[in-house]
Amino acid sequence: MRTYTVIVHEAEPDEVGYWAEVAELPGCYASGDTLEELEQDVRDAIDAHIESLRELGEPIPEGKITEEPGIRRWEMPVPALVD
Repeated sequence: MRTYTVIVHEAEPDEVGYWAEVAELPGCYASGDTLEELEQDVRDAIDAHIESLRELGEPIPEGKITEEPGIRRWEMPVPALVD
């Protein structure tokens, strides 16, 4: 299993829900109306992002934890498929 750092942001004041970015996977984002929906959407986004990296022959980044104060984080274990 790899663990990726998911940084969760609240939507803009005139919008509903949350959005998230995966620290170790630049360009991997997800959004959801609730935290539960966001969690599933971010898992799907991580899976799709990793699959895309594999198809391109790019390395799969290892998970790590970033230190940015004042934001909510999830450590999200994701199955690591070994080539």
